[in-house]
Amino acid sequence: MFNRREFAVRAGVAAVAGLSGPLVQARQAIQLMVGFPAGGGTDVIARLLAEKLQPLLDETVVVDNRPGAGGQVAAQLLKGARPDGHTLFLSHDHTISILPQVVKNAGFEPHTDFINLGGFASFVNGLAVSPGTPAKTFDEFVAWMRAHPGRGNIGVPAPASTPEFLVQLLAKRYQLDLVSAPYKGSAPMIADMLGNQIPAGVGSVQDFIENVRAGKLNVLAVLGGQRQAALPDVPTFAELGFKGLEDMPYYGIFAPKGTPQAFVNRFTQALKRVVAMPDVVKTLSDMGLSVGYMSPAELARREAAYRKVWSRIIQESGFKPL
Repeated sequence: MFNRREFAVRAGVAAVAGLSGPLVQARQAIQLMVGFPAGGGTDVIARLLAEKLQPLLDETVVVDNRPGAGGQVAAQLLKGARPDGHTLFLSHDHTISILPQVVKNAGFEPHTDFINLGGFASFVNGLAVSPGTPAKTFDEFVAWMRAHPGRGNIGVPAPASTPEFLVQLLAKRYQLDLVSAPYKGSAPMIADMLGNQIPAGVGSVQDFIENVRAGKLNVLAVLGGQRQAALPDVPTFAELGFKGLEDMPYYGIFAPKGTPQAFVNRFTQALKRVVAMPDVVKTLSDMGLSVGYMSPAELARREAAYRKVWSRIIQESGFKPL
């Protein structure tokens, strides 16, 4: 039997608990969407940033994988999301700069449907050869391809992507019998490379780097204006005499148009602090990224410059939007 005082105390605790439970549950988490499956490079990056952003924002940050069509599915969801700061999109150049140029009806327009929250890294694409391809340098690769016509199926992680256009550029520049073989992401492409189903692939350094360090793949050349810290012995295409591919892809975070400026300011300051954390810099650098905070305005300028370069390349290739 409780006495009257104990009963009153317990009843009060129960009442508070009954009220606080729904209130806690009602607090909405920030959904950080990723347009690719869990386990890929972009997903790993998103989970690292979500963990670091959470205490700075004092809000739960959850990675929400929405794979499909090279990020197009996630981008369309972002466009339709309520602009309250609880639905964000972590993406790279393919979805933001390339897709709107190669798809007739992408279902979104980044410049009018999204706002930039900030960028945090750049990366480069590179040409890697499979274990069964004997070339150790780019010149050896060119010679091997010329000696083996009909074997130039080069893997790319997505159709109508910058890697696919790079394959076309290489074929034209060096008069090679190369044909792009599009995959649904880098993971299945690399699996086929490791199994020698294709002789080579073009993709981001961060997707190749683990297998390169394990001695399973060999990157022969990279895009960008300078060699990459993660692959200091690998030359750029510019060093090999193929200029015009120096502009580097980027990673950024985006929100729906109309997101309150107060949230934008708070988020960008948190992102800036995260990007400066030594453990974040090391982890992303080890993945092959060039880490550096970009303000919303800086990200906009970076995106515009990148889009301009690849718009010219896409037009010159004769590619027709799908």
